[in-house]
Amino acid sequence: MLRREAAVLEEELRPALRESAFREWSPGIHYAKHQELRPCSFPVRRLYDFELLYVGNGEMETDMSGAVHRITAGQLIVLPSGVFHQNRIVAGEPARLMGIHFDFFDELRILQEEDMVVDEERGAQPGKFAAEAVAEGCMPLSREPVHTPSSDCVQWMEQLVQEFTMRSPGYELVCKGLMMNILASLVRARLAGQRAEATVHGERIRSIMGEIELHPAGHWSNTAIAAKLNVHEDHMSKLFRQVTGMPPGEYVRTVRLREARRLLGETDWSVEQVGEAVGYPDLHYFSRIFSAHEGISPRAFRKLARML
Repeated sequence: MLRREAAVLEEELRPALRESAFREWSPGIHYAKHQELRPCSFPVRRLYDFELLYVGNGEMETDMSGAVHRITAGQLIVLPSGVFHQNRIVAGEPARLMGIHFDFFDELRILQEEDMVVDEERGAQPGKFAAEAVAEGCMPLSREPVHTPSSDCVQWMEQLVQEFTMRSPGYELVCKGLMMNILASLVRARLAGQRAEATVHGERIRSIMGEIELHPAGHWSNTAIAAKLNVHEDHMSKLFRQVTGMPPGEYVRTVRLREARRLLGETDWSVEQVGEAVGYPDLHYFSRIFSAHEGISPRAFRKLARML
């Protein structure tokens, strides 16, 4: 029981993310195979590496991180390192799957298929879990794990499976090149989707930014902003960062402190009144957050501003 609880706690930190430029990505391929399966449920498992699992025909469901992901024909799911998950073939026609196990930096030593899956009875080898590559400005591919790959991407996956199966001289080089094409295609598709979504919501976010500028003392929690956009909080934070370059909380704080500096320099309001006017009615909290970000207390800032 304790081992299972420890594994669950460890899972919260998986997959480990490694920020790296695209030129540093060098995937190693551990397994690539077609499967045709009738409706069934697979055991709960964790992987040491990553798997791209593509559904060519039929449907599949994956329970992972408290969510149920439905993968239909023409979609794939990224199964990350170190995360408990369970796959199910949904009732109906047999499902045709294509699975590719890999790691992003060709660091894992895989001698047999069993080396890719954690033996929960013996316990995991913590240092063996592969890291996920994340390029600057990109979301991890496993963050929203279901993808709809392009026809080119699917063709590259098919070619990779064939190369890995036939193992002709130099197949490792070909597989690595194909895997780099696959990853680049998935990243580009994700970025294009993010840009399109940011464009759709961009005008509304900029409108909210204007409201924050006009009314910095308003109730600008993540929940309130997400409600205005009619999206989930996590999704709102991602969209807000795409438009402004910073999280919503940081933007609100930046606006409030800028207005606080103006009021301290241009009015005779008390420090408490200034704090309340910019959304920090608690004097001690206002003084603390102002000092932390400006490097000087509100009163000292006022004296300095008037000297200048």
